[in-house]
Amino acid sequence: MNWLWAIILGLVLGVIARALIPGKQAIPLWLTVIFGMLGSVLGNWAATGIGVEDTKGIDWTRHLLQLIGAVIVVGVGSRLWAMMRGRKHRHQQA
Repeated sequence: MNWLWAIILGLVLGVIARALIPGKQAIPLWLTVIFGMLGSVLGNWAATGIGVEDTKGIDWTRHLLQLIGAVIVVGVGSRLWAMMRGRKHRHQQA
């Protein structure tokens, strides 16, 4: 069940991150989910690092850090994906 929540959270955070980043991110949905999951892990790591513990109710600080992590990972990952895809297409055309 934890994997299911991780996938759902990754999808939600990845899609929100793509909406927040200006321009078009030419990454597939499956990669958006993975990047969102990685961003969530990055945000959890940052929250633990600054001393945000589990709270009763909604932990807004942790969720905000997860979203920031997702924006960073989606932003960097989409650029890397575009560079890899562009390099692959150039080699095929040559």
